[in-house]
Amino acid sequence: MWREIALAGAAAAVWMAWAVRGKSSKVFGPSIWRGPRSSRAIALTFDDGPSEATPALLDLLAELEVKATFFLCGAAVRRLPEVAREIACRGHEIGNHSDSHAIFALRSPGFIRREIVRAQNSIIEATGQRPVLFRAPFGVRWFGLERALKELELTGVMWTAMGGDWRLPPDAVARRLLARASNGAIFCLHDGRQLRPYPDISCTLDAVRLIVPELKRRGYELETVSRLLRAPAKG
Repeated sequence: MWREIALAGAAAAVWMAWAVRGKSSKVFGPSIWRGPRSSRAIALTFDDGPSEATPALLDLLAELEVKATFFLCGAAVRRLPEVAREIACRGHEIGNHSDSHAIFALRSPGFIRREIVRAQNSIIEATGQRPVLFRAPFGVRWFGLERALKELELTGVMWTAMGGDWRLPPDAVARRLLARASNGAIFCLHDGRQLRPYPDISCTLDAVRLIVPELKRRGYELETVSRLLRAPAKG
């Protein structure tokens, strides 16, 4: 009997882990993790910014002629409003990534809503741009998130592939993402490191230098998430 109970408990834990963080899980509401497969386009997204390192990434994206989607944290926006404004001025899309980058698991619906609202207000004040997309910190969703997003008219976005640029060398990040390249893919990278000031994102920059030219060589267009989701069928 105890063995069966233990197995049932383990199965429940696995299910909950998938429900909370699985990119295709709809247990805590719908969430987009890729665009239409009919369009040969991919979206690059960057989380946890803005940071002091973000301008270097913006310069690189301009050099590569790429527009991306930046999921910003409200606390970082208040610390570096000029960098947040620069992201918007460069023509990139801005999404909401919560205020303090706290994990939502086991948090109250009120806490989750306040995190989203405070970040939303800070982003609007700094950039004049109202985010329509939201990505949960660490990709962790919880009770109350679906209702908050619906009330605030935000669409939840996960990712097709995570680069792991905070722990892997650039060539490994590039290989990991390029192996998952497909029509409508959404790639997740980082221009910040969980709100730490002056983060080292050299790995991210080097990985982007490898990824973007190869994607273009394969015939992919690089789009923002919103443009990717609206992309018409081709061919």
